[in-house]
Amino acid sequence: MENILLNPKKIVATYADEETRQIMLKTIDFFEGRGLKKMKDDFHACRWYSEFLDFMKENQIMAKLLTPSGFGDSSSRWDTSRITDFAEILGFYGLTYWYTFQVSALGLGPVFLGSNTEAKHRATGLLKKGSIFAFGLSEKEHGADIYSSDMMLYPNPDGTYRANGDKYYIGNGNEAAMVSTFGKMADSGEYVFFAVDSKHPKYECVKNIINNQDYVAEFALHDYPITEADILERGQKAWDDMLNTINICKFNLGWASIGICEHAFYESINHAAHRRLFNSYVTEFTHIKQLLTDAYCRLAAMKLFALRATDYMRSASENDKRYLLYNPMVKMKVSTQGEEVINLLWDVIAAKGFEKDTYFENAATDIRALPKLEGTVHVNMALIIKFMPNYFFNPGQFPDIPQRRDAANDAFLFNQGPTKGLGKIQFHDYTIAYDSVDIPNVNVFKEQIAVFKDFMMASMATMKEQSADIDFLLNLGELFTLVAYGQLILENSKIYGVDDDLIDQIFDFMVRDMSKFALIIYGKPITSEKQQELCLKMLRRPVVNGMRYERIYREYVHALVDAYRMND
Repeated sequence: MENILLNPKKIVATYADEETRQIMLKTIDFFEGRGLKKMKDDFHACRWYSEFLDFMKENQIMAKLLTPSGFGDSSSRWDTSRITDFAEILGFYGLTYWYTFQVSALGLGPVFLGSNTEAKHRATGLLKKGSIFAFGLSEKEHGADIYSSDMMLYPNPDGTYRANGDKYYIGNGNEAAMVSTFGKMADSGEYVFFAVDSKHPKYECVKNIINNQDYVAEFALHDYPITEADILERGQKAWDDMLNTINICKFNLGWASIGICEHAFYESINHAAHRRLFNSYVTEFTHIKQLLTDAYCRLAAMKLFALRATDYMRSASENDKRYLLYNPMVKMKVSTQGEEVINLLWDVIAAKGFEKDTYFENAATDIRALPKLEGTVHVNMALIIKFMPNYFFNPGQFPDIPQRRDAANDAFLFNQGPTKGLGKIQFHDYTIAYDSVDIPNVNVFKEQIAVFKDFMMASMATMKEQSADIDFLLNLGELFTLVAYGQLILENSKIYGVDDDLIDQIFDFMVRDMSKFALIIYGKPITSEKQQELCLKMLRRPVVNGMRYERIYREYVHALVDAYRMND
Protein backbone atom coordinates (compact mmCIF):
# COMPACT_ATOMS: atom_id res chain seq x y z
CA MET A 1 0.00 0.00 0.00
CA GLU A 2 1.27 3.48 -0.85
CA ASN A 3 1.58 5.88 2.07
CA ILE A 4 -2.01 6.60 3.03
CA LEU A 5 -1.19 10.07 4.35
CA LEU A 6 -1.56 13.02 2.01
CA ASN A 7 1.78 14.31 0.76
CA PRO A 8 1.10 17.41 -1.38
CA LYS A 9 4.50 17.09 -3.04
CA LYS A 10 3.92 13.48 -4.03
CA ILE A 11 0.25 12.95 -4.87
CA VAL A 12 -0.63 9.26 -5.13
CA ALA A 13 -4.42 9.62 -5.12
CA THR A 14 -6.26 8.83 -8.33
CA TYR A 15 -8.98 11.12 -9.61
CA ALA A 16 -11.97 10.40 -11.82
CA ASP A 17 -11.10 13.09 -14.37
CA GLU A 18 -8.36 15.54 -15.26
CA GLU A 19 -10.39 18.57 -14.17
CA THR A 20 -10.65 17.20 -10.63
CA ARG A 21 -6.92 16.46 -10.59
CA GLN A 22 -6.14 20.00 -11.70
CA ILE A 23 -8.35 21.47 -8.96
CA MET A 24 -6.30 19.62 -6.35
CA LEU A 25 -2.91 20.36 -7.90
CA LYS A 26 -3.65 24.05 -8.44
CA THR A 27 -4.85 24.38 -4.84
CA ILE A 28 -1.64 22.79 -3.58
CA ASP A 29 0.42 25.10 -5.83
CA PHE A 30 -1.49 28.12 -4.48
CA PHE A 31 -0.60 27.32 -0.85
CA GLU A 32 2.94 26.15 -1.50
CA GLY A 33 3.48 29.30 -3.57
CA ARG A 34 2.40 31.46 -0.66
CA GLY A 35 4.56 29.49 1.76
CA LEU A 36 4.40 28.85 5.47
CA LYS A 37 5.70 32.27 6.53
CA LYS A 38 3.03 34.23 4.63
CA MET A 39 0.33 31.83 5.82
CA LYS A 40 1.43 32.29 9.44
CA ASP A 41 1.65 36.08 9.06
CA ASP A 42 -1.97 36.12 7.84
CA PHE A 43 -2.97 33.80 10.68
CA HIS A 44 -1.47 36.01 13.38
CA ALA A 45 -2.81 39.21 11.80
CA CYS A 46 -6.31 37.67 11.50
CA ARG A 47 -6.19 38.81 7.87
CA TRP A 48 -9.25 38.04 5.73
CA TYR A 49 -8.30 35.44 3.10
CA SER A 50 -9.25 37.47 0.02
CA GLU A 51 -6.40 36.00 -2.07
CA PHE A 52 -7.76 32.50 -1.48
CA LEU A 53 -11.27 33.57 -2.43
CA ASP A 54 -9.88 35.20 -5.57
CA PHE A 55 -8.03 31.99 -6.39
CA MET A 56 -11.21 29.93 -6.05
CA LYS A 57 -13.13 32.44 -8.17
CA GLU A 58 -10.47 32.50 -10.91
CA ASN A 59 -10.47 28.71 -11.12
CA GLN A 60 -14.25 28.33 -10.61
CA ILE A 61 -13.56 25.81 -7.87
CA MET A 62 -16.70 26.22 -5.78
CA ALA A 63 -18.81 26.45 -8.93
CA LYS A 64 -17.44 23.08 -10.04
CA LEU A 65 -17.47 21.31 -6.67
CA LEU A 66 -20.67 22.68 -5.11
CA THR A 67 -23.09 22.88 -8.04
CA PRO A 68 -25.19 19.72 -8.46
CA SER A 69 -25.64 18.34 -11.97
CA GLY A 70 -28.43 20.03 -13.88
CA PHE A 71 -27.23 23.47 -12.85
CA GLY A 72 -24.07 25.23 -13.90
CA ASP A 73 -21.58 23.89 -16.44
CA SER A 74 -21.67 20.34 -17.77
CA SER A 75 -18.70 19.27 -15.60
CA SER A 76 -20.22 20.63 -12.37
CA ARG A 77 -21.44 17.99 -9.95
CA TRP A 78 -21.85 17.36 -6.23
CA ASP A 79 -19.33 14.54 -5.89
CA THR A 80 -18.59 13.73 -2.26
CA SER A 81 -15.27 12.03 -3.03
CA ARG A 82 -13.74 15.13 -4.61
CA ILE A 83 -15.35 17.48 -2.08
CA THR A 84 -13.66 15.52 0.71
CA ASP A 85 -10.36 15.44 -1.18
CA PHE A 86 -10.53 19.23 -1.39
CA ALA A 87 -11.55 19.53 2.28
CA GLU A 88 -8.55 17.42 3.29
CA ILE A 89 -6.16 19.65 1.34
CA LEU A 90 -7.65 22.80 2.87
CA GLY A 91 -7.38 21.31 6.37
CA PHE A 92 -3.77 20.39 5.61
CA TYR A 93 -2.90 24.04 4.95
CA GLY A 94 -5.19 25.77 7.42
CA LEU A 95 -8.62 25.33 8.92
CA THR A 96 -9.51 28.93 8.12
CA TYR A 97 -9.49 28.14 4.38
CA TRP A 98 -11.54 25.00 4.92
CA TYR A 99 -14.05 26.96 7.00
CA THR A 100 -15.13 29.41 4.30
CA PHE A 101 -15.60 26.49 1.88
CA GLN A 102 -17.49 24.44 4.48
CA VAL A 103 -19.96 27.13 5.46
CA SER A 104 -20.55 27.93 1.79
CA ALA A 105 -21.50 24.27 1.27
CA LEU A 106 -23.85 24.50 4.26
CA GLY A 107 -25.43 27.65 2.89
CA LEU A 108 -26.05 25.98 -0.47
CA GLY A 109 -27.64 22.91 1.10
CA PRO A 110 -31.11 24.40 1.77
CA VAL A 111 -31.07 26.03 -1.67
CA PHE A 112 -30.50 22.83 -3.64
CA LEU A 113 -32.61 20.72 -1.27
CA GLY A 114 -35.49 23.18 -1.52
CA SER A 115 -38.24 23.49 -4.12
CA ASN A 116 -37.45 27.05 -5.25
CA THR A 117 -35.98 26.59 -8.73
CA GLU A 118 -35.43 30.33 -9.17
CA ALA A 119 -33.25 30.39 -6.04
CA LYS A 120 -31.22 27.44 -7.36
CA HIS A 121 -30.44 29.28 -10.57
CA ARG A 122 -29.62 32.42 -8.59
CA ALA A 123 -27.16 30.44 -6.44
CA THR A 124 -25.63 28.88 -9.56
CA GLY A 125 -25.01 32.34 -11.03
CA LEU A 126 -23.46 33.56 -7.78
CA LEU A 127 -21.17 30.52 -7.63
CA LYS A 128 -19.86 31.38 -11.09
CA LYS A 129 -19.16 34.92 -9.85
CA GLY A 130 -17.06 33.50 -7.01
CA SER A 131 -19.51 34.42 -4.26
CA ILE A 132 -19.52 32.75 -0.86
CA PHE A 133 -22.54 31.55 1.12
CA ALA A 134 -23.71 31.14 4.71
CA PHE A 135 -26.02 28.93 6.78
CA GLY A 136 -28.14 30.95 9.22
CA LEU A 137 -29.20 28.37 11.80
CA SER A 138 -27.67 28.95 15.24
CA GLU A 139 -28.95 31.55 17.69
CA LYS A 140 -27.23 33.01 20.72
CA GLU A 141 -30.02 32.24 23.16
CA HIS A 142 -30.78 28.73 21.95
CA GLY A 143 -27.42 27.19 21.03
CA ALA A 144 -27.86 23.53 20.03
CA ASP A 145 -31.63 23.73 20.64
CA ILE A 146 -32.59 23.97 16.98
CA TYR A 147 -36.27 23.42 17.79
CA SER A 148 -36.40 26.97 19.11
CA SER A 149 -35.99 30.04 16.96
CA ASP A 150 -36.60 33.74 17.47
CA MET A 151 -36.09 34.51 13.78
CA MET A 152 -39.57 35.28 12.47
CA LEU A 153 -41.27 36.04 9.17
CA TYR A 154 -44.20 38.42 9.62
CA PRO A 155 -46.79 38.47 6.81
CA ASN A 156 -47.69 41.75 5.10
CA PRO A 157 -51.15 42.43 3.61
CA ASP A 158 -49.73 42.30 0.06
CA GLY A 159 -48.46 38.72 0.43
CA THR A 160 -44.85 39.65 1.18
CA TYR A 161 -43.07 39.30 4.53
CA ARG A 162 -40.82 41.11 6.99
CA ALA A 163 -37.99 39.16 8.62
CA ASN A 164 -36.94 40.07 12.15
CA GLY A 165 -34.53 38.33 14.47
CA ASP A 166 -30.88 37.52 14.93
CA LYS A 167 -28.45 34.67 14.30
CA TYR A 168 -25.15 33.75 15.96
CA TYR A 169 -22.06 31.68 14.99
CA ILE A 170 -22.68 32.30 11.28
CA GLY A 171 -19.55 31.75 9.18
CA ASN A 172 -19.17 34.03 6.12
CA GLY A 173 -21.94 36.17 7.61
CA ASN A 174 -20.00 39.31 6.65
CA GLU A 175 -19.74 38.66 2.90
CA ALA A 176 -22.20 35.92 1.92
CA ALA A 177 -24.24 36.71 -1.19
CA MET A 178 -26.92 34.28 0.02
CA VAL A 179 -27.52 33.44 3.66
CA SER A 180 -29.93 30.50 3.95
CA THR A 181 -31.78 31.51 7.09
CA PHE A 182 -33.88 29.18 9.25
CA GLY A 183 -36.79 30.58 11.20
CA LYS A 184 -40.53 30.39 11.81
CA MET A 185 -43.67 31.94 10.37
CA ALA A 186 -44.93 34.39 12.98
CA ASP A 187 -48.60 33.65 12.33
CA SER A 188 -48.51 29.82 12.14
CA GLY A 189 -45.30 28.84 13.90
CA GLU A 190 -44.29 26.57 11.00
CA TYR A 191 -40.62 26.34 10.08
CA VAL A 192 -39.30 28.24 7.08
CA PHE A 193 -36.04 28.65 5.17
CA PHE A 194 -35.47 31.89 3.29
CA ALA A 195 -32.48 33.57 1.63
CA VAL A 196 -31.07 37.00 2.49
CA ASP A 197 -28.13 39.05 1.23
CA SER A 198 -25.49 40.21 3.74
CA LYS A 199 -25.14 43.50 1.83
CA HIS A 200 -28.83 44.47 2.10
CA PRO A 201 -29.44 47.64 4.18
CA LYS A 202 -31.88 45.76 6.43
CA TYR A 203 -29.19 43.18 7.24
CA GLU A 204 -26.99 44.20 10.17
CA CYS A 205 -23.68 42.40 10.54
CA VAL A 206 -23.29 43.07 14.26
CA LYS A 207 -19.78 41.74 14.87
CA ASN A 208 -17.27 38.97 14.42
CA ILE A 209 -17.62 36.90 17.58
CA ILE A 210 -14.20 35.20 17.33
CA ASN A 211 -10.64 36.41 17.00
CA ASN A 212 -9.00 34.79 13.98
CA GLN A 213 -9.03 34.98 10.18
CA ASP A 214 -12.55 33.62 9.88
CA TYR A 215 -15.58 35.84 10.18
CA VAL A 216 -18.12 34.12 12.41
CA ALA A 217 -20.92 36.63 12.50
CA GLU A 218 -23.66 37.74 14.73
CA PHE A 219 -26.22 39.26 12.39
CA ALA A 220 -29.68 40.74 12.77
CA LEU A 221 -32.53 41.36 10.32
CA HIS A 222 -34.61 44.49 10.81
CA ASP A 223 -37.85 44.35 8.81
CA TYR A 224 -35.87 42.69 6.01
CA PRO A 225 -38.25 42.42 2.99
CA ILE A 226 -38.93 38.85 1.86
CA THR A 227 -40.96 37.72 -1.16
CA GLU A 228 -41.94 34.25 -2.35
CA ALA A 229 -38.84 34.31 -4.56
CA ASP A 230 -36.71 34.31 -1.39
CA ILE A 231 -38.47 31.44 0.39
CA LEU A 232 -36.59 28.18 -0.06
CA GLU A 233 -38.95 25.86 1.82
CA ARG A 234 -41.72 25.77 4.44
CA GLY A 235 -43.10 23.49 7.12
CA GLN A 236 -41.82 19.98 7.82
CA LYS A 237 -39.82 20.02 4.60
CA ALA A 238 -37.89 23.08 5.83
CA TRP A 239 -37.05 21.17 9.01
CA ASP A 240 -35.97 18.12 7.01
CA ASP A 241 -33.86 20.27 4.69
CA MET A 242 -32.08 21.76 7.68
CA LEU A 243 -31.15 18.33 9.08
CA ASN A 244 -30.33 16.91 5.66
CA THR A 245 -28.02 19.84 4.95
CA ILE A 246 -26.14 18.98 8.11
CA ASN A 247 -26.12 15.31 7.07
CA ILE A 248 -24.45 16.27 3.79
CA CYS A 249 -21.91 18.72 5.15
CA LYS A 250 -20.87 17.64 8.65
CA PHE A 251 -19.06 14.77 6.91
CA ASN A 252 -16.37 17.28 5.89
CA LEU A 253 -15.34 18.03 9.48
CA GLY A 254 -13.62 14.67 9.79
CA TRP A 255 -11.72 15.34 6.58
CA ALA A 256 -10.50 18.71 7.85
CA SER A 257 -9.26 16.93 10.96
CA ILE A 258 -7.42 14.36 8.82
CA GLY A 259 -5.69 17.12 6.85
CA ILE A 260 -4.62 18.98 9.99
CA CYS A 261 -3.19 15.82 11.55
CA GLU A 262 -1.29 14.87 8.41
CA HIS A 263 0.56 18.18 8.23
CA ALA A 264 1.21 18.15 11.97
CA PHE A 265 2.58 14.60 11.72
CA TYR A 266 5.17 15.56 9.09
CA GLU A 267 6.26 18.60 11.07
CA SER A 268 6.52 16.64 14.32
CA ILE A 269 8.52 13.72 12.98
CA ASN A 270 10.86 16.00 11.03
CA HIS A 271 11.58 17.97 14.18
CA ALA A 272 12.18 14.86 16.29
CA ALA A 273 14.34 13.12 13.68
CA HIS A 274 16.76 16.04 13.44
CA ARG A 275 17.01 16.74 17.16
CA ARG A 276 19.80 14.99 19.06
CA LEU A 277 19.56 14.80 22.85
CA PHE A 278 21.55 12.73 25.35
CA ASN A 279 23.66 11.32 22.52
CA SER A 280 20.65 9.95 20.59
CA TYR A 281 18.19 11.22 18.03
CA VAL A 282 14.79 11.86 19.59
CA THR A 283 13.17 9.35 17.21
CA GLU A 284 15.27 6.62 18.85
CA PHE A 285 13.70 7.18 22.29
CA THR A 286 11.36 4.35 23.26
CA HIS A 287 8.47 6.57 24.32
CA ILE A 288 8.79 8.77 21.21
CA LYS A 289 8.61 5.71 18.98
CA GLN A 290 5.43 4.65 20.78
CA LEU A 291 3.88 8.11 20.51
CA LEU A 292 4.64 8.38 16.80
CA THR A 293 3.45 4.84 16.07
CA ASP A 294 0.19 5.38 17.91
CA ALA A 295 -0.33 8.74 16.18
CA TYR A 296 0.33 7.21 12.76
CA CYS A 297 -1.96 4.23 13.36
CA ARG A 298 -4.79 6.40 14.67
CA LEU A 299 -4.41 8.74 11.70
CA ALA A 300 -4.31 5.86 9.20
CA ALA A 301 -7.46 4.45 10.84
CA MET A 302 -9.19 7.85 10.60
CA LYS A 303 -8.53 7.99 6.89
CA LEU A 304 -9.40 4.36 6.14
CA PHE A 305 -12.71 4.76 7.95
CA ALA A 306 -13.58 8.11 6.35
CA LEU A 307 -12.74 6.86 2.85
CA ARG A 308 -15.00 3.85 3.31
CA ALA A 309 -17.76 5.97 4.82
CA THR A 310 -17.55 8.11 1.66
CA ASP A 311 -18.38 5.01 -0.40
CA TYR A 312 -21.56 4.48 1.64
CA MET A 313 -22.44 8.15 1.42
CA ARG A 314 -22.17 8.14 -2.37
CA SER A 315 -24.05 4.84 -2.75
CA ALA A 316 -26.98 5.82 -0.53
CA SER A 317 -30.54 5.33 -1.72
CA GLU A 318 -34.06 5.19 -0.36
CA ASN A 319 -33.41 1.52 0.47
CA ASP A 320 -29.91 1.97 1.83
CA LYS A 321 -29.42 4.64 4.49
CA ARG A 322 -26.48 3.11 6.32
CA TYR A 323 -24.63 6.37 5.70
CA LEU A 324 -26.71 7.95 8.48
CA LEU A 325 -24.58 6.02 10.98
CA TYR A 326 -21.21 6.33 9.26
CA ASN A 327 -21.68 10.01 8.39
CA PRO A 328 -21.96 11.34 11.99
CA MET A 329 -19.12 9.01 12.94
CA VAL A 330 -16.84 10.80 10.46
CA LYS A 331 -17.88 14.06 12.12
CA MET A 332 -17.71 12.78 15.70
CA LYS A 333 -15.31 9.83 15.91
CA VAL A 334 -12.78 10.98 13.33
CA SER A 335 -12.63 14.52 14.72
CA THR A 336 -12.15 13.34 18.33
CA GLN A 337 -9.48 10.92 17.15
CA GLY A 338 -7.87 13.95 15.53
CA GLU A 339 -7.61 15.55 18.96
CA GLU A 340 -5.98 12.37 20.23
CA VAL A 341 -3.44 12.39 17.39
CA ILE A 342 -2.48 16.01 18.06
CA ASN A 343 -2.13 15.24 21.78
CA LEU A 344 0.28 12.41 20.96
CA LEU A 345 2.26 14.52 18.50
CA TRP A 346 2.47 17.42 20.94
CA ASP A 347 4.39 15.17 23.31
CA VAL A 348 6.80 14.55 20.43
CA ILE A 349 7.24 18.11 19.19
CA ALA A 350 6.97 19.44 22.78
CA ALA A 351 7.75 23.14 23.27
CA LYS A 352 8.34 23.58 19.53
CA GLY A 353 4.59 23.26 19.07
CA PHE A 354 4.05 26.63 20.74
CA GLU A 355 6.35 28.51 18.39
CA LYS A 356 4.66 31.06 16.17
CA ASP A 357 6.40 30.02 12.95
CA THR A 358 5.19 26.40 13.06
CA TYR A 359 2.12 24.89 11.44
CA PHE A 360 1.65 22.96 14.68
CA GLU A 361 0.60 26.13 16.50
CA ASN A 362 -2.40 26.30 14.14
CA ALA A 363 -3.08 22.58 14.45
CA ALA A 364 -3.15 22.63 18.25
CA THR A 365 -5.71 25.44 18.18
CA ASP A 366 -7.84 24.34 15.24
CA ILE A 367 -8.16 20.64 16.02
CA ARG A 368 -10.26 21.49 19.10
CA ALA A 369 -12.92 23.24 17.03
CA LEU A 370 -13.97 20.33 14.83
CA PRO A 371 -15.71 18.12 17.43
CA LYS A 372 -17.68 21.19 18.49
CA LEU A 373 -19.02 22.31 15.09
CA GLU A 374 -22.16 21.12 13.20
CA GLY A 375 -23.59 19.67 16.41
CA THR A 376 -21.40 18.75 19.37
CA VAL A 377 -20.01 15.26 19.97
CA HIS A 378 -22.84 14.79 22.49
CA VAL A 379 -25.54 15.56 19.90
CA ASN A 380 -24.02 13.25 17.32
CA MET A 381 -23.55 10.44 19.84
CA ALA A 382 -27.20 10.68 20.87
CA LEU A 383 -28.05 10.27 17.18
CA ILE A 384 -25.71 7.30 16.73
CA ILE A 385 -27.13 5.41 19.73
CA LYS A 386 -30.47 5.07 17.90
CA PHE A 387 -28.86 2.70 15.41
CA MET A 388 -27.36 0.32 17.99
CA PRO A 389 -30.17 -2.28 18.39
CA ASN A 390 -30.55 -2.95 14.66
CA TYR A 391 -26.80 -2.86 14.08
CA PHE A 392 -26.15 -5.69 16.52
CA PHE A 393 -29.38 -7.69 16.61
CA ASN A 394 -31.32 -7.16 13.37
CA PRO A 395 -29.01 -7.09 10.32
CA GLY A 396 -30.39 -6.74 6.81
CA GLN A 397 -29.28 -7.92 3.38
CA PHE A 398 -27.48 -5.40 1.18
CA PRO A 399 -25.32 -5.63 -1.93
CA ASP A 400 -21.60 -5.04 -1.49
CA ILE A 401 -20.69 -1.37 -1.79
CA PRO A 402 -17.72 -0.79 -4.13
CA GLN A 403 -15.09 1.89 -3.83
CA ARG A 404 -16.64 5.11 -5.15
CA ARG A 405 -14.13 7.40 -6.84
CA ASP A 406 -16.14 7.75 -10.06
CA ALA A 407 -17.22 11.05 -11.63
CA ALA A 408 -20.88 10.93 -10.62
CA ASN A 409 -23.31 13.41 -9.13
CA ASP A 410 -24.50 12.29 -5.67
CA ALA A 411 -28.11 13.06 -6.50
CA PHE A 412 -29.68 11.15 -3.61
CA LEU A 413 -28.14 13.52 -1.07
CA PHE A 414 -30.56 16.17 -2.33
CA ASN A 415 -33.49 13.78 -2.18
CA GLN A 416 -32.99 12.19 1.25
CA GLY A 417 -36.62 12.60 2.27
CA PRO A 418 -38.01 12.78 5.82
CA THR A 419 -35.59 12.68 8.73
CA LYS A 420 -37.70 10.43 10.97
CA GLY A 421 -37.47 6.70 11.63
CA LEU A 422 -33.74 6.40 12.27
CA GLY A 423 -34.29 3.47 14.62
CA LYS A 424 -35.73 1.43 11.73
CA ILE A 425 -32.62 1.68 9.54
CA GLN A 426 -30.85 -1.65 9.09
CA PHE A 427 -27.20 -2.50 8.47
CA HIS A 428 -25.40 -5.46 6.99
CA ASP A 429 -23.91 -8.04 9.35
CA TYR A 430 -20.77 -6.48 10.83
CA THR A 431 -19.29 -9.95 11.51
CA ILE A 432 -18.69 -10.41 7.77
CA ALA A 433 -15.83 -7.89 7.92
CA TYR A 434 -14.46 -9.17 11.22
CA ASP A 435 -14.56 -12.83 10.12
CA SER A 436 -12.78 -12.03 6.85
CA VAL A 437 -9.39 -11.77 8.58
CA ASP A 438 -7.34 -13.78 11.05
CA ILE A 439 -5.20 -11.13 12.71
CA PRO A 440 -4.22 -11.40 16.41
CA ASN A 441 -5.50 -8.07 17.70
CA VAL A 442 -8.62 -8.21 15.55
CA ASN A 443 -9.35 -11.57 17.18
CA VAL A 444 -8.96 -10.03 20.66
CA PHE A 445 -11.25 -7.18 19.63
CA LYS A 446 -13.86 -9.69 18.41
CA GLU A 447 -13.85 -11.27 21.87
CA GLN A 448 -14.47 -7.84 23.38
CA ILE A 449 -17.37 -7.28 20.97
CA ALA A 450 -18.94 -10.59 22.03
CA VAL A 451 -18.83 -9.48 25.67
CA PHE A 452 -20.26 -6.08 24.73
CA LYS A 453 -23.23 -7.81 23.09
CA ASP A 454 -23.75 -9.76 26.33
CA PHE A 455 -23.56 -6.42 28.16
CA MET A 456 -26.35 -5.00 26.02
CA MET A 457 -28.52 -8.08 26.53
CA ALA A 458 -27.99 -7.83 30.29
CA SER A 459 -28.89 -4.13 30.17
CA MET A 460 -32.38 -4.46 28.70
CA ALA A 461 -34.14 -4.07 32.06
CA THR A 462 -32.13 -1.05 33.20
CA MET A 463 -31.38 0.71 29.90
CA LYS A 464 -34.35 3.08 30.01
CA GLU A 465 -33.29 4.48 33.37
CA GLN A 466 -29.58 4.45 32.51
CA SER A 467 -30.08 6.17 29.16
CA ALA A 468 -31.30 9.23 31.06
CA ASP A 469 -27.73 9.54 32.37
CA ILE A 470 -26.06 11.30 29.44
CA ASP A 471 -22.54 10.49 30.60
CA PHE A 472 -23.36 6.78 30.84
CA LEU A 473 -24.97 6.93 27.38
CA LEU A 474 -21.98 8.70 25.82
CA ASN A 475 -19.54 6.07 27.02
CA LEU A 476 -21.86 3.28 25.88
CA GLY A 477 -21.91 4.98 22.49
CA GLU A 478 -18.10 5.04 22.45
CA LEU A 479 -18.08 1.24 22.74
CA PHE A 480 -20.60 0.93 19.93
CA THR A 481 -18.79 3.30 17.59
CA LEU A 482 -15.53 1.40 18.06
CA VAL A 483 -17.24 -1.68 16.58
CA ALA A 484 -18.53 0.16 13.50
CA TYR A 485 -15.20 2.00 13.20
CA GLY A 486 -13.28 -1.26 13.09
CA GLN A 487 -15.74 -2.78 10.64
CA LEU A 488 -15.22 -0.14 7.96
CA ILE A 489 -11.46 -0.10 8.52
CA LEU A 490 -11.40 -3.85 7.81
CA GLU A 491 -13.62 -3.45 4.74
CA ASN A 492 -11.31 -0.77 3.36
CA SER A 493 -8.16 -2.74 4.15
CA LYS A 494 -9.21 -5.14 1.39
CA ILE A 495 -9.88 -2.33 -1.10
CA TYR A 496 -6.57 -0.56 -0.47
CA GLY A 497 -4.48 -3.68 0.11
CA VAL A 498 -3.44 -2.64 3.60
CA ASP A 499 -0.66 -4.66 5.22
CA ASP A 500 -1.97 -7.13 7.87
CA ASP A 501 0.74 -5.93 10.25
CA LEU A 502 -0.55 -2.36 10.02
CA ILE A 503 -4.11 -3.55 10.70
CA ASP A 504 -2.79 -5.54 13.66
CA GLN A 505 -1.08 -2.42 15.01
CA ILE A 506 -4.25 -0.34 14.47
CA PHE A 507 -6.29 -2.85 16.45
CA ASP A 508 -3.69 -2.68 19.21
CA PHE A 509 -5.08 0.77 20.09
CA MET A 510 -8.65 -0.36 19.35
CA VAL A 511 -8.35 -3.08 22.01
CA ARG A 512 -6.94 -0.53 24.46
CA ASP A 513 -9.73 1.96 23.69
CA MET A 514 -12.43 -0.67 24.19
CA SER A 515 -10.89 -1.50 27.56
CA LYS A 516 -10.71 2.19 28.49
CA PHE A 517 -14.40 2.90 27.89
CA ALA A 518 -15.45 -0.37 29.53
CA LEU A 519 -13.51 0.66 32.63
CA ILE A 520 -15.20 4.07 32.64
CA ILE A 521 -18.64 2.43 32.55
CA TYR A 522 -17.55 -0.01 35.26
CA GLY A 523 -16.90 2.95 37.55
CA LYS A 524 -20.25 4.66 37.02
CA PRO A 525 -22.57 4.72 40.07
CA ILE A 526 -25.51 3.72 37.88
CA THR A 527 -23.81 0.56 36.51
CA SER A 528 -25.33 -2.68 37.85
CA GLU A 529 -23.30 -5.53 39.34
CA LYS A 530 -23.92 -7.71 36.27
CA GLN A 531 -22.83 -4.89 33.99
CA GLN A 532 -19.71 -4.36 36.10
CA GLU A 533 -18.85 -8.02 35.75
CA LEU A 534 -19.15 -7.83 31.98
CA CYS A 535 -17.15 -4.59 31.83
CA LEU A 536 -14.27 -6.36 33.57
CA LYS A 537 -14.44 -9.13 30.95
CA MET A 538 -13.99 -6.49 28.25
CA LEU A 539 -10.67 -5.38 29.74
CA ARG A 540 -8.10 -6.99 27.49
CA ARG A 541 -4.43 -6.55 26.73
CA PRO A 542 -3.42 -6.26 23.07
CA VAL A 543 -1.27 -9.01 21.58
CA VAL A 544 2.33 -7.82 21.78
CA ASN A 545 4.60 -8.54 18.83
CA GLY A 546 7.92 -6.74 18.96
CA MET A 547 8.92 -7.65 15.42
CA ARG A 548 5.63 -6.34 14.01
CA TYR A 549 5.88 -3.13 16.01
CA GLU A 550 9.47 -2.44 14.91
CA ARG A 551 8.59 -3.13 11.27
CA ILE A 552 5.63 -0.74 11.35
CA TYR A 553 7.76 1.93 12.98
CA ARG A 554 10.61 1.49 10.49
CA GLU A 555 8.64 1.07 7.25
CA TYR A 556 5.60 3.29 7.87
CA VAL A 557 6.44 5.81 10.56
CA HIS A 558 10.15 6.64 10.47
CA ALA A 559 10.08 6.32 6.67
CA LEU A 560 8.18 9.64 6.61
CA VAL A 561 11.09 11.66 7.97
CA ASP A 562 11.69 14.52 5.50
CA ALA A 563 8.97 13.14 3.19
CA TYR A 564 7.24 16.53 3.28
CA ARG A 565 8.07 20.04 4.40
CA MET A 566 6.00 23.07 3.42
CA ASN A 567 7.73 25.71 1.30
CA ASP A 568 8.96 28.67 3.31
